[in-house]
Amino acid sequence: MAKAARRETARVTRDLGFNLRIIPKQTDMDHFWAAGYSEHTMPEETLHRFAKYERVFLTYNHLVGTLQQRFSVGGREVLLTGLAPTITAPEQRGRPMGYEIKPGTVIVGYQVAQRLGLKKGATLTLGERKFTVERCLVESGDDDDIRIFGALADVQRVLGLEGRINEIKAIDCLCLTADQDPLKVLRAELEKALPEAKVIQLRSLADARAKQRQTADRYFGFMSPFLLLACAAWVGVLAVLNVRERRAEIGILRALGHGGGRIGGLFLGKAVLIGLIGSALGWCVGTALALQFGPDIFRVTAKAIEAEWSLLGWAVLVAPAFAALASFIPAMLAITLDPAQTLRDQ
Repeated sequence: MAKAARRETARVTRDLGFNLRIIPKQTDMDHFWAAGYSEHTMPEETLHRFAKYERVFLTYNHLVGTLQQRFSVGGREVLLTGLAPTITAPEQRGRPMGYEIKPGTVIVGYQVAQRLGLKKGATLTLGERKFTVERCLVESGDDDDIRIFGALADVQRVLGLEGRINEIKAIDCLCLTADQDPLKVLRAELEKALPEAKVIQLRSLADARAKQRQTADRYFGFMSPFLLLACAAWVGVLAVLNVRERRAEIGILRALGHGGGRIGGLFLGKAVLIGLIGSALGWCVGTALALQFGPDIFRVTAKAIEAEWSLLGWAVLVAPAFAALASFIPAMLAITLDPAQTLRDQ
């Protein structure tokens, strides 16, 4: 469940949106912020060259090449945006960020759909090309409401800019807050991979994402040792009670000539056996509960919840050793009991 919680936190913070924008270095920033995009373009090959850089996925992830410009539709301007398929780290599993747009289809922003009376399945003409409306977005309250999304190759042909993009969207993998200066690291890596580009960080999104991830990590970092100590104390108390209840048997065994090592071995062996049975039983019960209730708790990553067989192996190895360690002091107390005094008390 802890792994599922971390995965859920990662997915939720990821879905806050892209927090990095990589644009041509010569971009006029006044125009960029006024228009919402760079007036300069760069080759689409830049995206793939960046993705092949050996260290890119240590600092950047979910790379999406985009081409966007203002375009007249129905007598008014919209933001026509072409999206390339998302490029993720090779080991990345699950659905990538962003829209998956099929060639020949478009996704229409709320305001555009309302103005043109568009619905799913309708036909929309852009320039001399016709597209099928894949879906209409709900109202977002930002410039996505006047945006039309299409496959990158389609938008490039409509705008007459084949093979060009003017931005690469990404998220950072550092999860550092502003006071930790993530931009210095991001810009240093970008300078090595794409010296012709520069990166802009959407600070509010980046900070929110980093703080959420760091809060979750600190929580689990605090709870895990606490739970381990609580379990060790519980096992130790049970072992002490077991020694007290077995005082007579210990005295008899010592009187019969059995050494302290044999008696200590009996108590430690019992602890190992309990740890072995408890680990297997705990994994089975915990897995069953996670599969039963996990999807209702972690709705975003519900489909990723599955039995972790590797944890069973670790549990069977670690739990017996942990139980034996927690029972070590009580076992030593059993060894030091005086048989004569023990039998006299009985």
